[in-house]
Amino acid sequence: MGNVREPVKESSKEKKKRIIEKGFQLMCEKGYHNVSCVDIAKASQVSTGIIYQYFKDKKDIFIAGSQQYYKKWMFPMLDILTKEKVTQENIDKILNQIIEESIQIHTLTKKAHKELISMRCLDQEAFHIFSNSEEEMTERIVNHLQQGNSIKEKVHLTLHLIDMISHEIVYHKHENYNYEKMKTETIQTIKFILKDVLS
Repeated sequence: MGNVREPVKESSKEKKKRIIEKGFQLMCEKGYHNVSCVDIAKASQVSTGIIYQYFKDKKDIFIAGSQQYYKKWMFPMLDILTKEKVTQENIDKILNQIIEESIQIHTLTKKAHKELISMRCLDQEAFHIFSNSEEEMTERIVNHLQQGNSIKEKVHLTLHLIDMISHEIVYHKHENYNYEKMKTETIQTIKFILKDVLS
């Protein structure tokens, strides 16, 4: 295989974008190990040669798709936070919006999420992308709250609580739990964690 290159023309950039979207979607639907570059080329309506112009292998495509996935998960939550200053008065409403957004994203990307969880256990690079995305999200929220690094651990823990309840509602679906009550308890727990942060 030759060296991979970055596309310059708009049509080439669109091709590369389509390969990432279709390839990632296909690997999430069928499983990473059940998809070949030939399958990705067919789904993307390009030749296999075009795939190797822009990517070393299918793992490259999966990594690029993973990065885009994490951004789709991250930015809606940041959008909610940046719309208004977080205070004791509006924290319940903001946390409820963030949890609902997280649940919606997990619901829409169920197959992708399951494959990402699997891959981050099996592949070091996939794990680092996940870890770095978490770190970036934590840093951006810390910067938005303008409290300095002293709240980094609290923000990181808060993100995990939001992710945990999203997983519970979307994937685990225990019939003997009241999820509205669990959401309320999650919000109360987060408020306790962030009590010194809020004005």
